[in-house]
Amino acid sequence: NQAIPYEQTTYVATSRKTIPTQYDGYKLVWNDEFDIDGLPGKAWSAEQGFVRNNELQWYQMANTKVDRGCLVIEGRKEKIINPNYQADNEDWRRNREYAEYTSTSLSTRNSFVFKYGRLEVRAKIPVISGSWPAIWLLGNKWDWPQCGEIDVMEFYISNGRPSILANACWGSDQRWKAVWNTKIIPFTHFLSKDSDWANQFHLWIMDWDSKFIRIYLDGELLNEIDLSQTQNRGYGGNAENPFSNDVNDFGAYILLNLAIGGNGGTPDDSRFPLRYFVDYVRVYQPIEVKD
Repeated sequence: NQAIPYEQTTYVATSRKTIPTQYDGYKLVWNDEFDIDGLPGKAWSAEQGFVRNNELQWYQMANTKVDRGCLVIEGRKEKIINPNYQADNEDWRRNREYAEYTSTSLSTRNSFVFKYGRLEVRAKIPVISGSWPAIWLLGNKWDWPQCGEIDVMEFYISNGRPSILANACWGSDQRWKAVWNTKIIPFTHFLSKDSDWANQFHLWIMDWDSKFIRIYLDGELLNEIDLSQTQNRGYGGNAENPFSNDVNDFGAYILLNLAIGGNGGTPDDSRFPLRYFVDYVRVYQPIEVKD
């Protein structure tokens, strides 16, 4: 695995207090600046336990806090008992007696969803073997992948190389099988611009309207998703477009998580704890939405 300089255990270049940017034609409709130390605000709910992708971590709220102007999600090497353990169960969530790692996954599922607009997240991510940080969204209707998924940021090992990804997926004609639009950018692309990239905060932006989703990193367009191509393909009779539809109360909620293992690769235990810093999350919407 490629060795990448990264200050895991210090708050190098942590957050700065800023006034949310004002954009012509947009209004700020939701934000968290993470300025009050302690637990994350009530807008965020935490997933619990083993959740997805055969990942190694046990998710719990105990691994996150707001500190010095940042949300901090900490991945830890620690062994805890799986209370749902059943030795002969075929479900990987139940047949592991222990979790060897812990972390946190937060979402706004129970408090905030939106349709169309601009999402801004300023963050500093852990970029060593085993870490899989993400900024992503899921629709609040239908099962995955018919609900639609937007991956504004993922970092993991792809084709043997550390990479940053910007993706979206929707439903196929089979259960649990997604159709993907994926852009994989080797991490060396970003290191070539700034050898100290891993120790800096960076700005991810998603612009979403009825025709396109565009994902940017520090102003560079990573992926443009044409929503005329994202129709669900019929599983369960679902031919809706999970990103552009007129379904009542449809929206997408925000997730911030730090997974360990899985696509992230084999964890480098010598580099734990991992720390994922989020300076702010902001959502803007057009003053007048025009389809």
